[in-house]
Amino acid sequence: MDYRTLFRAAPGSSFSLAGFDPGFHNSYSSRAEAQPAIEAQLERMGELQEKLYADRRHSLLIVLQGIDAAGKDGVCWHVLKGLGPHGCSVTAFKEPSSEERAHDFLWRIHPHTPAQGHVSVFNRSHYEEVLIARVHELVPEKVWKQRYDVINAFERSLMLAGTTVLKFFLAISKEEQLKRFGDRLNDPKRQWKISAADYSERSRWDDYGAAYDDMITKCSTPDAPWYVIPSNHKWFRDLAISQIIANTLDEMKLKTPAPTVDIDDIRTLYEAECVKAGIDPAAPKAAKKKEGEKKDGEKKDGNGKKDKKKG
Repeated sequence: MDYRTLFRAAPGSSFSLAGFDPGFHNSYSSRAEAQPAIEAQLERMGELQEKLYADRRHSLLIVLQGIDAAGKDGVCWHVLKGLGPHGCSVTAFKEPSSEERAHDFLWRIHPHTPAQGHVSVFNRSHYEEVLIARVHELVPEKVWKQRYDVINAFERSLMLAGTTVLKFFLAISKEEQLKRFGDRLNDPKRQWKISAADYSERSRWDDYGAAYDDMITKCSTPDAPWYVIPSNHKWFRDLAISQIIANTLDEMKLKTPAPTVDIDDIRTLYEAECVKAGIDPAAPKAAKKKEGEKKDGEKKDGNGKKDKKKG
């Protein structure tokens, strides 16, 4: 199942979280059951990101949005670990500074968009300016309503420059949010995340719900659609997002570029250095061949599990 098709908010159509099931988990019943599939997608992500970095024709922007405790940090820890640190950056957008407020609302965003070959991750994003700015009436209604078109134009400009924009809204139920607040409260290692503001924001649940509905409806475009991810089950969230990222990278048809040097000349230099060091130049080849034979003795099933070949 391609989760892009299942969770894509159709551009041009009205979207409502009221009709969405945040507890959906497909045919999986537990993290233990889903974990092999998650690991397989993380491996794909890593391999494809390496090609993205080498290819340098494309870039990827990942946007994470969701209410408090929806799992934005969790995605960064458990899904984005599949991406190598080279060519990947994560930016957590907090409350704008006085200098940032003195500029247009995208001024602080653009410097963090990805260069060719790179992946950028936004933990919260420019969408805060049609969410918290709306709910807390930080700007007039006329202003935040105009921002939808500005955001769509901004994301289209990124697309035209070769950046694919993946936007994930992490949907959880109000009951699940309270459960997670309780988990934090009872875990000394996570109590640093607790804030009284969590509860004042929770009291605005319906206001945020209306803002999320409008954000998804107005800004799920053919250039940059929203993917609304059921996130009550953290492990299913991880599976869906990792698969969508891997499938998106795969569709870029990334290519490993040809070497820019004469490989035979470099091999001659390498072998000469091996002689100086008293190392048999063929030794690394033999070790690599042995490793390859070991891997060939294993196979992966459709869920990413590794099984030894019998016989």
